[in-house]
Amino acid sequence: MIVTEIKPVTKQKFQIELDGQPAFVLYKGELSRYHIQKDEELEEAIYREIVDEVLTKRAKLRAMHLLQKMDRTKAELRRKLEQGGYPSEAVETALAYVESFHYIDDTRYAARYIEFQKAKKGKARLKMELQQKGISGEIINRALEEAEETMDSRDAIRRMLESKRKSDKPLEEKEKQRLYGFFMRKGFPSSDILAVFREKGEKE
Repeated sequence: MIVTEIKPVTKQKFQIELDGQPAFVLYKGELSRYHIQKDEELEEAIYREIVDEVLTKRAKLRAMHLLQKMDRTKAELRRKLEQGGYPSEAVETALAYVESFHYIDDTRYAARYIEFQKAKKGKARLKMELQQKGISGEIINRALEEAEETMDSRDAIRRMLESKRKSDKPLEEKEKQRLYGFFMRKGFPSSDILAVFREKGEKE
């Protein structure tokens, strides 16, 4: 492997390219320790030591630090580590490490997310947001099914409608259209929105 580029990331950190491809990020002192210089060969044994002994350990610590700040999905944590310049094998080892202690658990994350958000969002919106967080459709569907017994979208619409309106007067057409659009964007089914409007004595 040939060191084809050494790019500064900060004053102390540098992105190393091997054979024209981004490989990893090291601190300034580590460049000297491992005698890394542009256009010089990096021996396989040195490469393995850097990845196995330095970067994998650093990726594990970084993953733990990120999870201390907030709960994340596996995909979100992978993306953050990749943005930090860690090589893929160090990233995957770090993910396996925190997953083995259940510090990340997409099933738990989906269940908690639905529990905290179900009072103000419909199933469609919840599903879309969890998909954007990188959670698999199978896990999302299972979590939604388990939450189904306690999820009542019409109750959620009623509560939100009451909190958004100061008056019990019938909705004017313009306000009704605005609220209908609001609830649709929240992922509530059209049939449930209109049903609540009817309950309140509103016209479709």
